[in-house]
Amino acid sequence: MVEGFHFSHKLKVRYSEIDGQKIVFNAHYLTYLDIAVSEYFQEGLKLELMELAEEGKFDFVVAKTTLEYKSSARLNDWLNIWCRTSKIGNSSMTMEFQITREGETDPLLIAEIIYVSYNPLTHVKQPVPTFVRERIEQFER
Repeated sequence: MVEGFHFSHKLKVRYSEIDGQKIVFNAHYLTYLDIAVSEYFQEGLKLELMELAEEGKFDFVVAKTTLEYKSSARLNDWLNIWCRTSKIGNSSMTMEFQITREGETDPLLIAEIIYVSYNPLTHVKQPVPTFVRERIEQFER
């Protein structure tokens, strides 16, 4: 367990994700983070993102991503992608991530992503809905 994180998603590095150096190609880490954030909302927060988007209630888009590579993941490594919401603004949410190899605590990658709450019907930013804000705050206590 990584201190301060209540949620993680586990996945295995596949052959198609490694490069000529036999390590995970850097762009795949963004996919790993994207998988983890969707699982955070579905498994952790118990929110169905597709339904909320289809109903026009809530969706989010990436505004800024910062990645800090510490070490490399390799073929068949089991990875834990840890994520948490560290800040909720009026229309934005800042999430922090750490990727660790199974059984280890030293991060392979540290990341921060700022998401903007987005109305999928009008295609403009909107305040983070109260029900989303409350669910995150309750989960992250």
